[in-house]
Amino acid sequence: MRYAICYTPSARDPLSMAAASWLGRSVYSGEPIEHPDGIGLGQSEIAFHTALPRRNGFHACLKAPFRLHPDVSEAALLRELMHFAGVVEPFTLPALEVGRLGDFCGLMPNCPSVELDQLAALVVQNFDPFRAPLTEAEIERMAPERLSAPQFSNLYRWGDPHVLDEYRFYMPLTGPLPVTERERIHKAISRYFSTYLAQPPLFSNLALFVEREPGAPLVVHSLHPMGRVSARRSA
Repeated sequence: MRYAICYTPSARDPLSMAAASWLGRSVYSGEPIEHPDGIGLGQSEIAFHTALPRRNGFHACLKAPFRLHPDVSEAALLRELMHFAGVVEPFTLPALEVGRLGDFCGLMPNCPSVELDQLAALVVQNFDPFRAPLTEAEIERMAPERLSAPQFSNLYRWGDPHVLDEYRFYMPLTGPLPVTERERIHKAISRYFSTYLAQPPLFSNLALFVEREPGAPLVVHSLHPMGRVSARRSA
């Protein structure tokens, strides 16, 4: 069993439902969902290009999947996550847009966010005691020889090369795209998601994801509302 702490909208949020259809799987139920029609891409084409992110589901990672440290339990992790979420106030993310990260397409903020970067760093640092150290095999799978010096340092200290100053908020929507198809697919994805990205989303929950066995799809275990209870009751 592995756990991850992530951002994802609530199950009934229109963006969640649109993304579940695009990827072909609900990250809440784990059930397959039919891909959208009429967006200039065939369903088999969408299925092919979404195969990689489909397994992980629609989310932006804050703390990458980790095995629990032998000295802690799932119950302790849940208690800490509930407490942590309760003292971090919700905030509005910058507007999201369909962008490219290397060969991949995904949703990313259209401008930097200090609040987002601070939260991501706090999650990584606060929950590191719950993480079991990486095995040598896990480190090798991350190809440490390809990492920059700061990323290499992050990998060994925090179990993830892409944290702190190396962190980027990113919600994957495709696997690697061929150069000749990149522009066409990017435009189709942008058209499909344009309605759902009109308003900047509220970051108001932390999601605990689980991978129940090696290679299994990630699913949402629980959502943890952010902010003081008194503030949520009066909202």
